[in-house]
Amino acid sequence: MIPKLPLHSPRWRDLDGVTAGGVEMLLQQMASTAATGTGDAWKRTWTDLSGGLLDDGTVFDGAYAALPYFVQAAADLPPGQTVDFWVDLGCIVTAEDRSPVPADLEAGFGAALRLAEQAAVRSLLAADAPAEVRVSLALSCVAFAGHHIGTALWSLQLQEGHLGVLCPGCEADTEIPEFFVDPVRPPFDAPGLTDSLRVRPGEHPWGEVAAALRDEALGEGWEPFLRVAREVAAAGVPPETPGQAVLCLVAGMVAAEGTPRGAGSALGRELMLLTGHFRCWNCERTWTIADGLAETPYGAHPQTPYGAHPQTPNDAPASTVTSAETEMEVGRTGEVPNRLRQEGTALVAADGTPWGHLTVFSGSAFSDSVPLPGGGVDSLTVVSRPGGPVLVAGAGDQGTVRLWDPVDGRLVHDPLPAHPDRVRSMTTLPLPLPDGRVLLATGGETGTITLWDPATGRPVREPVGHRFGEVIGMCAATVPDGRTLLVTASPRGAVRLWDPATGESVGSLNPYGSPILSIAAVPVSAGHTLIAAVDTGHRIHVWDPAVDDPWERGAAVPLSKSALSDADHRAADVTAVPLQGRTVLASGDDLGAVMLWDLTTGDPVGDALPSASGTAGLPVMAATTLDGGRSVLVAGSRLRSSLRVWEPETGAVRHIALEVALSCLAAAGPDLIVGHDRGILGIPLTRHAG
Repeated sequence: MIPKLPLHSPRWRDLDGVTAGGVEMLLQQMASTAATGTGDAWKRTWTDLSGGLLDDGTVFDGAYAALPYFVQAAADLPPGQTVDFWVDLGCIVTAEDRSPVPADLEAGFGAALRLAEQAAVRSLLAADAPAEVRVSLALSCVAFAGHHIGTALWSLQLQEGHLGVLCPGCEADTEIPEFFVDPVRPPFDAPGLTDSLRVRPGEHPWGEVAAALRDEALGEGWEPFLRVAREVAAAGVPPETPGQAVLCLVAGMVAAEGTPRGAGSALGRELMLLTGHFRCWNCERTWTIADGLAETPYGAHPQTPYGAHPQTPNDAPASTVTSAETEMEVGRTGEVPNRLRQEGTALVAADGTPWGHLTVFSGSAFSDSVPLPGGGVDSLTVVSRPGGPVLVAGAGDQGTVRLWDPVDGRLVHDPLPAHPDRVRSMTTLPLPLPDGRVLLATGGETGTITLWDPATGRPVREPVGHRFGEVIGMCAATVPDGRTLLVTASPRGAVRLWDPATGESVGSLNPYGSPILSIAAVPVSAGHTLIAAVDTGHRIHVWDPAVDDPWERGAAVPLSKSALSDADHRAADVTAVPLQGRTVLASGDDLGAVMLWDLTTGDPVGDALPSASGTAGLPVMAATTLDGGRSVLVAGSRLRSSLRVWEPETGAVRHIALEVALSCLAAAGPDLIVGHDRGILGIPLTRHAG
């Protein structure tokens, strides 16, 4: 018997996703079907209940109490009636957002999975299920056995025709179009099992599966793959088995038992292609496809180092070159390397030649730099001062603000007095102080705004309250009457103008109150700045801070709706870009695409930077001008480790693979400043001699 939480226990009231009454109703229906051998009312009830146990990838804790009941009841039903139930259960136990099993429910849930494995394997062998359904059922059985490749239930989308994998090293997405074809003979060798498999201890149901894997199921040349599948099944699918080998088992079962027979064989051969390799477009290392499909691949390691091509029969066919790889070839100009990677504190090209040295400001295992409280960095800006620029970073739960010299990474002086809350945004204000210094403004997560003198490290004005909540973004705007204003924005839609001299609010923008994601100041003429913002609906707004009435457009011109529509551009970030003697607006979307806009006309400028899976996600951007007047825009996405350095005038694209997760970017002349999950790095955008 499986230990279960009694249905009369008050503990059910503390669990989400299900009620004791709902569990009891489904059990009655399942018991009726078991007794009569007919009836499917329980399936409709299960569909409704499972939606509460698993919602949009999140498993609620009620599942751990309810499933022991359902698994035991389903195990008593005919194998052909429970296929969908076991697939649904497989999706639950492999969902990405799974909280730990509560201690008092752990024994029952563990016993339920052991019984589920036995019953689901019985369905795998006995049920007359279509080949496509059998793929999911086989992966569910593997998941119940405790093998990590079961998570491919979520990543493997056969109906799409293409294959999407995630690089275990740099976490870049790679898409292989037209992957699933039916090869007559194997295009590469079967994966090897160099070490003898350690047989899983205790009883397991996989012996019958090994017997069912017939040599003729796939046709000529496929017997080595089926031999691997039989060995894995005979051993009981131990958790340490390579993912490639377990995929042989999944493909073999689809071929041997899928219906109709011809469809099962064809799909089984297609699935055997998953036992090969893929080359990541970003870090250029080669991995097993199994490692790219699993959520947390056990023992994943690259088959080749950076930049090398695999020398095994498992090379991906030439037809699997991704669109991102094609883009990189287009971006190659002259002898400039278009793929760089971080190796410790060095930046090197794909061929191993040095590019430059990384400046470590904080939070790195490669130096003795000062760590930041809270680790990660939320915001960056660069403050000009006599004698050179000063890097400013806001980071840590304690509201710590530190200032570094971007040339050598040393602290300029002690940390600024603690900000009253976590710093979420910052900017510089070109209000001349003695000796030509400027002010630094910081905004916190509870709405505080502080002005600092970066030379002394002291606040020049007490924190101002922003009653509309978190200051998600800020920038400086100049207006024709000579004033410089501080502009702040909140996720609740408040965009305010502040007089830094008095600390008073002097106006507002965003009359529609759209929740804001990002804002940027874009100079359109001497002494006149427009404000661009993107909201949570991915709309781009342009406002003129020189106009008192926020409903009046002033010099602001809306961006071309037809251009936005044609590009299907759903912006999520904006920044200003110096380009050919003027400043344009850059907007980035969560697919990695970037468009440039002329704010005096509202029209796009030049060709866009195409989307790329390796930099897809919530975007981060920064722009600067290199020696010789070349403009570059650097784009990446939060929590990812890939950057693209784009020269809009030539279309050249350079890729940088880092060993950190990005949070924000800033530019200090020819250097890129990267805020990441552990600290700050300075990256040279031009090659350093020697």
